Amino acid sequence: GSLDLCAVYVFCVLAQEVKYPTDFRTAYIAASYVKYLESGGARVVPVMINRTVKEYTKLFNSINGILFPGGITSITSSGYQRAAQIFYDLAIEANKSGDYFPVWGTCLGFQQLMHLTSKNSVRTQTDTHGIGLPLNFTNEAKDSRMFKDFPPELMEDLSTQPLTENSHKWSVTVETLNTNEDLKNFYKVLSTNTDGNVEFVSTVEAYDYPIYGTQWHPEKNAFEWLKSYYSHSRSAVKTTFYMAEFFVNEARKSFHRFETEDAERKALIYNYRPVFTGVKSCFLQKYFF
Repeated sequence: GSLDLCAVYVFCVLAQEVKYPTDFRTAYIAASYVKYLESGGARVVPVMINRTVKEYTKLFNSINGILFPGGITSITSSGYQRAAQIFYDLAIEANKSGDYFPVWGTCLGFQQLMHLTSKNSVRTQTDTHGIGLPLNFTNEAKDSRMFKDFPPELMEDLSTQPLTENSHKWSVTVETLNTNEDLKNFYKVLSTNTDGNVEFVSTVEAYDYPIYGTQWHPEKNAFEWLKSYYSHSRSAVKTTFYMAEFFVNEARKSFHRFETEDAERKALIYNYRPVFTGVKSCFLQKYFF
């Protein structure tokens, strides 16, 4: 099973193990991540889990960015973790040599990035499963790559209204990041949040690399509907699209391409059909592999 770009901006979204695998369903991607990237002007290729380093390297050289999605799989020993590690290492090396390649982590993907950068367990349990929160922006947010082109009124709404959906029981605390040299020197903190007791990091961008992370879910505002705490206000939906537009624009700086149009066609997510899973899942639709 697996999680698996033509002339323009192809992103990978990393698949992860399903909880109860069958012969035909061993991994999945929530369709909202695909729609999110497509809304920013990209096309999507699924990254299948449990492939060889050679296969992943060839795919890396064909695509313009990768997104590590949320979920509940292991960030220390899983097909998701292994693929994330390989793509992260390739991205670091590529960016060091001037080959621009953006990486994004959402929720579990954010935690995976933190784990990959620190090479340690850096998570703390928080009471943050199923809540919308406003962002507590740091002084660095205004001039950050991520937020500098956001309209002032949207930044105001993001900081005063519960527009960012949190569904995680683990977080990286501000204290942990500030006392971990690997994390502190690598990531600029753009926003924080609190569960009432613990202050945690909610948005980051790397200082020297196009690597980004949100502990919250920008894709849910526009594309998921099953929970009452998903905000669908105008500003909430604008947040989805401004975040997607930013990340896809980062991918425009990547010059990776598939070797042939046929290889690209065969890799694209259009070869798969999303399944309606809203009755039993928190995701309206999933792609299964």
